[in-house]
Formats: sequence, C-alpha cells, structure tokens
Amino acid sequence: MIGSVSRLSSIAMVTAAGCLLSACAGSSFSSLGSFGGDTPPPAAPAGPPPRPSVAPEDIVGRWGLAAFHKPDDRMRTEAAARTQCRQPYVINRSSVGVSMLGHDNPTVQEMVIKASQDGKTYVGPEGEAGSADDREVVSYDGRVLVLKWVDPEVAGRYGTMVLVRCGPEGTAPRTATRSSTAAKPKPR
Repeated sequence: MIGSVSRLSSIAMVTAAGCLLSACAGSSFSSLGSFGGDTPPPAAPAGPPPRPSVAPEDIVGRWGLAAFHKPDDRMRTEAAARTQCRQPYVINRSSVGVSMLGHDNPTVQEMVIKASQDGKTYVGPEGEAGSADDREVVSYDGRVLVLKWVDPEVAGRYGTMVLVRCGPEGTAPRTATRSSTAAKPKPR
C-alpha cells in the first residue's frame, strides 16, 4: 500500500509540474521570444520626419518681448510687447537655425527649430525635440510669436513669452492718422 501511495504522489507531482510549465510557457516565456535572438527590432516610424510649423526665416528679426504667467494676461502682455521695440529682442540667422538667448545665460546661442512626432514645433539647442531647454511654439501668425518653456521650473520663472514683430529699423511706430478735417492747403 505504501508503494502505491508513493507512486500516486509522484504521478501527481509530475502532472502538477507539467501543468505549471505549460501555463508558464503560454504566458511569460512566450513573451521573451526564442533564445536565438530571432525577434526582429521594433519598426521605425513610417513616412518622412515631421516638419516644424515655422522656419528660421520666419522668426529672424527684431521683436518686442513681454511674458505672462496667467493665460488671462495674454492680450495685455501682447500690448506691452508692442511697446518694447525701442529695445528689441533680436533673433539672427545662424548656421544651424537661429541665434538667440536661452535661459539663465546672457550669451546668444545657436538654436534649432525642430518638430516632434506629435506635430509640435520647438526652438532650442540641438538635440531631441521637446527637451528641457526647448521652447514650444504655442502660436505664430506672422506678427506675434508665443513661446512656452518646456521645463516647468524655467517656465515658472520666465513665463510664456510673447514676441511682437517690430517694424523695420528707423521707422516710427504708427500713431493716429490725420482726420479729414486736418489743415488742407489754402486755394490761391
């Protein structure tokens, strides 16, 4: 009787071990792939690389600059930026994109305009789009450029930048136009 119990328990253990191995093979071991390294590498994204929504030529020039922290202040900040053209923020062309100031550094740096896979455009040092030192292009309509720092700590200090294009150097800002009742030449 003892021999038959021993044989039954060994059959039960072999059966249980077989069930456990088959359960493991069906889940976690199959996700590991084969030991020979036959698993192909992940596929690269299809199609051409994304294009930025602005080009360096679009943002080179003289700009009035102001910044806001609360979205409700954007319109007031835009009006304040227009008044800053007496001391413009200058963006120049560079060999890699544009030359402009970064954060926490008084030296002009070369910046690249780059796009991310999700369609956002960034201005920043060379490297991956959306890096901590980049600014996201929130909007640009040809006259007003809105840039938001990617790094939340930097954004907390500097806010969202509003740049308003200044007129060509030497031109006076627009003032109220003369009314139709302005002095006209007297007939002779």
